Amino acid sequence: METPPYPPAPYQPPQPPTAQYPLTFRVDYPEKLDRLTTGLRFLWIIPIGIISALLTSGAYTFGRGTGAWSVSVSTAGLLFLPVLLMILFKKKYPRWWFDWNLNLSRFTARVSAYGALLRDEYPSTDDEQAVHLDFSYPDATLLSRGLPIVKWFLAIPHIIILLFLWIAAFVCIVIGWFAIVFTGVYPRSLFDFVVGVMRWSYRVSAYAVLLITDQYPPFSLHE
Repeated sequence: METPPYPPAPYQPPQPPTAQYPLTFRVDYPEKLDRLTTGLRFLWIIPIGIISALLTSGAYTFGRGTGAWSVSVSTAGLLFLPVLLMILFKKKYPRWWFDWNLNLSRFTARVSAYGALLRDEYPSTDDEQAVHLDFSYPDATLLSRGLPIVKWFLAIPHIIILLFLWIAAFVCIVIGWFAIVFTGVYPRSLFDFVVGVMRWSYRVSAYAVLLITDQYPPFSLHE
């Protein structure tokens, strides 16, 4: 007796690959860059750099006069200690705190990309432009209460490696500056390396500072 043929499996359209880490970062590669604005980038970046510095100098002052003292309750303007305490005691990540951290991270990423010569567009305070940084709003009930207290310690191996990677990235930026000034093109290998170092840094920040995930960052420059 012949076995009846199995019915064909229903067609399933291909699904886009999911990100390996809760934070994603990429910069659109420019085919051509402006030689003049690149050559004078150290001047053009001053106005937006001042704005970025004002936003990322998070400190609260207590008292008045000469006896006043201040304490930083944030890291580079990002809400850190308040979020840590809220997760620790309430298992909650207030949405507007998340939105502040996300939008500030995106803005500083645009400024950083501009300073690293990756794009010609002057950094916008609102629009995403060609610098794409994203991370999802976390379910705080799934986050560990105590882990945020020690994440900075667990991230030390990453921090040590990133110190050396940023030195290499700075060298790449200097070489890229000369390449753009003379040819108008940022060598793709140097571009990808600088973007990779930035991506690695943002993933460590997502874990140890933004506290949006308990997933340990990968030791990788790639997406």
